[in-house]
Amino acid sequence: MSEFLLLFVAGVFVLAGFVKGVVGLGLPAIAMGLLALVMTPADAASVLILPTVATNIWQMAAGPNLKPVIARLWPLMLGVIGGTLAGAGWLVGAHGQYGTALLGIALALYALSGLASIRFKVSRKAEPWLAPLVGVLTGLVAAATGVFAMPAVIYLQAIGLEMEILVQALGLSFTISSLALAVNLALASALNFSLGPASLGALAVACLGMWLGQVLRLRLRPATFRLCFLLGLLALGIYLIVRAAV
Repeated sequence: MSEFLLLFVAGVFVLAGFVKGVVGLGLPAIAMGLLALVMTPADAASVLILPTVATNIWQMAAGPNLKPVIARLWPLMLGVIGGTLAGAGWLVGAHGQYGTALLGIALALYALSGLASIRFKVSRKAEPWLAPLVGVLTGLVAAATGVFAMPAVIYLQAIGLEMEILVQALGLSFTISSLALAVNLALASALNFSLGPASLGALAVACLGMWLGQVLRLRLRPATFRLCFLLGLLALGIYLIVRAAV
């Protein structure tokens, strides 16, 4: 990589890590969208895998509620794995931009509904059958776009998780999704292992950005966090729509 390209990649991952540190998501979407300006989707995904896995493990482990979160969400995780593996090769396919646009629309509509105080609720009785379905859909979306947010984010908010538990649950979901996506890309022969050093450097700066974002998040009140979370989703959705359009 040229010096300019290295600096560009570093800047992308500081920004993406910071956003993830504040609202708990957004790193793959921001990084994939910006890296696609200077490299192929397959190469962008290859650089993205290590920072994504590592920052999601950090987010997943940064809290005292991991065991109960896993006990409650394992059906969702199994669905995510199945859906992601079922979509092997979709990310580097010719029609990936359509999936990205639809994902952006879904994120934007959900954020707008939240800003309008429309709340979705899922009862405990519905979780055993709904969680695997949501997981499969999330995995399929991740396989097509490289973004692990939908519809898992809607589901995790609808089951009533509090702020820090929600962020930890998102970390668990994204960890499983990113590992499954790595297997997905390997099955499609789309991983570029020569970009390993660049991915390692991206991990370092992404962790720096994420730490800065977490420092900010811990100072936010729950209502302020929710507003930032929804505005982040809205911005991410609009970004994905524009990215697909251009």
